Amino acid sequence: MKEAGSGTDRVTFSRGYDVCIMAIDGTWRRNCVLNAISENDAVLTVEGSIQGLNLKEFFLLLSSTGLAYRRCELVRVNGTEMDIQFIRGKPMKKRPTTTAELIDS
Repeated sequence: MKEAGSGTDRVTFSRGYDVCIMAIDGTWRRNCVLNAISENDAVLTVEGSIQGLNLKEFFLLLSSTGLAYRRCELVRVNGTEMDIQFIRGKPMKKRPTTTAELIDS
């Protein structure tokens, strides 16, 4: 199901999807339920307390093995519900592909 009115298409899960959030340095980890997700953000319900955790930057682990993850930052907390935003890396500089492009640079 997609939510109307948002700038990007957001997929909402009726029962949620089990995920985890984890500190960048791995010092803490919390189980969560992913309620909705889009290309740029997500809505989570956190199990347990988040008080005292550094939520400026953390990982959203989408798989139990940790192979699928996104770097995030906290946008808003409302009780046990969190709105998060995905952090995009710096755009990579395009590498020259031809000899002419190498000479021009």
